[in-house]
Amino acid sequence: MNRRDFLKSCSAMLGGGMFLGSGVGCAIGANRSNKTSSQKPNIIFIMIDDLGWFDVGFNGSTFYETPNIDRLASEGMIFTNAYANAANCAPTRACFLTGQYTPRHGVYTVASSVRGKSKDRRLVPTENTRRLAGSFVTIAEALKPAGYKCASIGKWHMGDDPELGPTGQGFDVNIGGGRWGSPPKGYFAPFGITNLENAKKGEYLTDVLTDKAVDFIDAHKDGPFFLYLPHYAVHTPIQAKAELTKKYQAKEPSNGQNNAKYAAMIESTDQGIGKIMDKLKELGIDNNTIVFFFSDNGGLHSVTSNGPLRGAKGSFYEGGIREPMAVRWPGRIKAAVKCDVPVIGIDFYPTLLELAEANTPAGVELDGLSIVGLLKGQKSLNREAVYWHFPAYLQGNSPGARDVKFRTRPVSVIRKGKWKLLQFIEEWTLDGGWKKIDSNNSVELYDLSNDLGEKNNLAHINKTKRNELLKQLQNWQKKVNAPIPTEANTKYVPSS
Repeated sequence: MNRRDFLKSCSAMLGGGMFLGSGVGCAIGANRSNKTSSQKPNIIFIMIDDLGWFDVGFNGSTFYETPNIDRLASEGMIFTNAYANAANCAPTRACFLTGQYTPRHGVYTVASSVRGKSKDRRLVPTENTRRLAGSFVTIAEALKPAGYKCASIGKWHMGDDPELGPTGQGFDVNIGGGRWGSPPKGYFAPFGITNLENAKKGEYLTDVLTDKAVDFIDAHKDGPFFLYLPHYAVHTPIQAKAELTKKYQAKEPSNGQNNAKYAAMIESTDQGIGKIMDKLKELGIDNNTIVFFFSDNGGLHSVTSNGPLRGAKGSFYEGGIREPMAVRWPGRIKAAVKCDVPVIGIDFYPTLLELAEANTPAGVELDGLSIVGLLKGQKSLNREAVYWHFPAYLQGNSPGARDVKFRTRPVSVIRKGKWKLLQFIEEWTLDGGWKKIDSNNSVELYDLSNDLGEKNNLAHINKTKRNELLKQLQNWQKKVNAPIPTEANTKYVPSS
């Protein structure tokens, strides 16, 4: 069944007063018998843009102040090994919306995959898909048959309405979403965003999106609703309120974090999250609303420090893909607990389906796993590994990068337990592959339990583990039909 057929079948069922039941079991201790649509949990998914793993108090930051985010985390479960599916904006969002790894939808990066100077690229990269095709059944489209009203308020970055924007992809409400990766005219109105033209001059974008989110919650308090709140903050341009900026200018830097405007942007975002949590309590729906907090990639190295992690936004070392994550549901998820099991962005789609008691759409192959069991206290997922694939180039330097010209070159990655292996495709394809694996610098292997900063490459020390993980990664590449660049770039000029 394709997306069009799926939506037709949904409309027919809803028109007849029916909704699809669950094929995956009940949500966190809920009693499914005689359960009405309005008793289903409301779902709020907050995605911050470019917020690094170390940029929140609950992960150790002392320079940035995030009391409301920290409260959300302390009242729920903190995931210490949470990952985005990519190291930059667009592919992370495509994976979240589809529940599929990047090779399934072809969104690998932002804009072109041919980034940086041609003379510095050894391979011709895979062409990037810049918009999420309408053939995919998004999480919003999958939730609608279960009775959910769905809103996307904030950054979309996957295309424009009426076809490829939020309302074209299953959301009932779109506020602030289009092809833009950052506010076209900045964070102070006018923003240059199509459906936010009525904002008063000088209003701050983060505040406006928060107020719109609160209005949506108020209007749909009888539920169930799904609110996707992907803030533009804290993406560039780095612009903040003057009074908050002044506060951080007077503050002592800490652990490499010292950007006052960026800190003020984070605090504005934190204030908005506090406002949303307060509104849930005011309306008496706090205990029936599950809130997810997440980021789309690591922090930008020019404005924040991701230490002790290696790398930053654009890198597939931990600093580029490990994210702050917390999930709160009063009375259902135990407070002040941590989960060390690795989870990844594609897991949200099946998780939300299970929470909503909604079916996986027919014909849709999901790559992620529901984490509802983890939220209930289980200690593991039935999964061997998680993966990344980036057959493109992303220019610019990053702390700990392999060279100063690219944040990443084409790379494929596997994490299995405590082990993480990176396969660098230039060296693998052009320098001998398996035959010269001991000399071609194509593979790096890290034990994250002892080396979170990825400083000690064990690829030539633990060859048994290296070969095991590399074979598993290659099997996965075949399974998802991951494109491996093989064509040499004739314009490449070797460095002297």
